[in-house]
This record gives sequence, structure tokens and C-alpha cells, in this order.
Amino acid sequence: MSFSSTSPWASGKVCRSGPFPRRSLEIGAIVVSFIYWWPLAVAYVAWKLAGYPALTELRDLARRGAGSWTGEGRPASRFARAFEAANAGGNTGNWAFDEYRKAELDRLDAQRRALQEESRAFAEFVEELRRAKDREQFDAFMAKRRQQGGDGTTGA
Repeated sequence: MSFSSTSPWASGKVCRSGPFPRRSLEIGAIVVSFIYWWPLAVAYVAWKLAGYPALTELRDLARRGAGSWTGEGRPASRFARAFEAANAGGNTGNWAFDEYRKAELDRLDAQRRALQEESRAFAEFVEELRRAKDREQFDAFMAKRRQQGGDGTTGA
């Protein structure tokens, strides 16, 4: 049996994901990997979805990915720069928004201070309850001890 010239095997032009037998082997390998050691299967699926990049491409991708988190690499988008400026407390260029943001931050700060004060007051209240309970238990112990001492059963 011979292959025709239109066959991917005969022409040497095989699609990137491979012919049918290769796909079935890949699917089988993924299933077996999930059964025995799932991190390998996840890595293989990620590699497959990335388009089977070479190891050097993966290394470059990792370097670009790490650089983007540290501020290196490609320049930040206009949205990212505006977001960072707004979060840093800088002027966004819109007076109305800056006033609104300042008012909201002041309101939230006042709420935070009020919650901290309530928390402190509650902690003092709980501490006072503990002291009162301890005092009550101690007084009961001392009254019981005095009562036993009055009977002459102190053992002295």
C-alpha cells in the first residue's frame, strides 16, 4: 500500500498537532499521567495548549513573565499607569474624582477608627467581666474555706 502525494505523511507536511495516531497517544499519555502523577499531566496539557514551544522558548517566556511582575519587560499600559497613580494617592487629573476619592477615603478612615474604638471598648468590657468572675470565684473559695475553718476541720 502506498501513500498518495496528498497524504500528510508522504508530503512531509504534518499539522502542528500531529496525525491521528499521535493525538491518540498524547491523549492516552495525559490520561495515564493524571492517574499516576497529576502535576506531569497538567504540565503536559499546558505545554500542548502553548503550541509545543521549545525549551528555549519556555525559558524566554518565563523570563518575560517574571519581568512583567517586577516592572521590567514591556512598558505598562496606560490603564495600568493610571491605576497605579490612583492607588498611590497621586492626582488622576480629574478634580471631581480626586475630591470624591479623598472624601471616601476620609469616611472609611473614620469608620476604621470607630471600629477600632469599639473593639478596644469591647476588649475592656470582656476583661472587666473576667475580673468580676475571677473575684466572684475567689470570694466563694474564701467563704467556703472560712466556713470549713470555723468547724475546726482545718487540720492544724
